[in-house]
Amino acid sequence: MVKESSNNFEKSIKRLEEIVDLLEENSTSLEESMKLFEEGIKLTDACKKKLSDAEKKVQNLLGSEE
Repeated sequence: MVKESSNNFEKSIKRLEEIVDLLEENSTSLEESMKLFEEGIKLTDACKKKLSDAEKKVQNLLGSEE
């Protein structure tokens, strides 16, 4: 389960990098750029949530050791 979640996070980061590269190339139409931007925002939100969840888990683990 942890491995799958980690893989999804890594895949999301990789896709975000691809989107940034595509947008920086200026080789896509405005419509395609908007779709890529929207996808990037959704991936960013998902990654933020995963990072926040991981931080909470670490804080809980550290708090349970005290």
